Amino acid sequence: MNSKDIRIIFMGTPEFAVESLKALVENDYNVVAVVTQPDKPVGRHQDKLQPSAVKQYALEKGLPVLQPVKMKDPEFIKELRSYHADLQVVVAFRMLPEVVWAMPRLGTFNVHAALLPQYRGAAPINWAVINGETQTGVTTFFLDKDIDTGRIIMQKPFDIPDTADVEYVYDGLMHLGATIAIDTINLIASKLPEDNLDVDFSHVLDEISVPQEQENIELKSAPKIFKETCEINWSQPAKAVYDFVRGLSPYPGAWSSLVLNDGSESKPLVMKVYKTSKTNRAATGAVGSLVVEKNRLYVNTTDNLLELLDIQLSGKKRMDAASFLNGFKVISNYHFC
Repeated sequence: MNSKDIRIIFMGTPEFAVESLKALVENDYNVVAVVTQPDKPVGRHQDKLQPSAVKQYALEKGLPVLQPVKMKDPEFIKELRSYHADLQVVVAFRMLPEVVWAMPRLGTFNVHAALLPQYRGAAPINWAVINGETQTGVTTFFLDKDIDTGRIIMQKPFDIPDTADVEYVYDGLMHLGATIAIDTINLIASKLPEDNLDVDFSHVLDEISVPQEQENIELKSAPKIFKETCEINWSQPAKAVYDFVRGLSPYPGAWSSLVLNDGSESKPLVMKVYKTSKTNRAATGAVGSLVVEKNRLYVNTTDNLLELLDIQLSGKKRMDAASFLNGFKVISNYHFC
């Protein structure tokens, strides 16, 4: 069967998903509708609605857009069925109920930004970098009842340089995700007969996918990132802090609280840390204490000094450490807690 004849419903919300949708549209795949999250209230008074990146692109291309509040809403299910999709492609969306993912005759596959079964969850890119992985990738798999556990169709690896932050990995996986989405659709199409399209294809789909291997594997999870998640723990080796910072840079950003050395109960100063540099210099003081040398700023960890390069004090602009030290002469009176 020609892959361009498959009727596809695309589901996604953020910029990461746009690249895959764009690849389908620009390569003339038959995207019959797009499902995305409802517009998000924004602004000081939450009185403006911001459409998702996927919705904006879909409307530019004249594609029908569905925005259900509840995925089991009967009206949404009815409308979804009306498009008679053969296949659903999901990229960075939300957990789907079985009535949705089981609807198309060719099933529903997800593009996940990790090499499953590792890093199941909402933030696989962040956690791969935070954990110091040297390689990650993208996986396509058929959805089933449990999150990120379905049969794997295809995987593509992606190397993570030691200097890379999460933005670099995000961009790389975003483009690689678009490639694997196309390749997966083509693979499915290549296994389908040219005629008699009303037959049961479950056996064909099983042939091109495999169960996720879980035995003898220490699984690593990728839970959603919250503000509390982003607080730096200085009581660990410098390499761990270094990876933690780049795994959250530039967004949402790792942070830590500065308190006065004299123990006074003044309000802590919150600093975001966007970039650090490892050193071979052994720690010289208590964990979290600062070392200032001319225009350079270091922090003591459990083994080595870690240099702070790109930082932002709460309420101030983001800047390099040298500029920060020029304007904050009393930094030596503080330490990180």
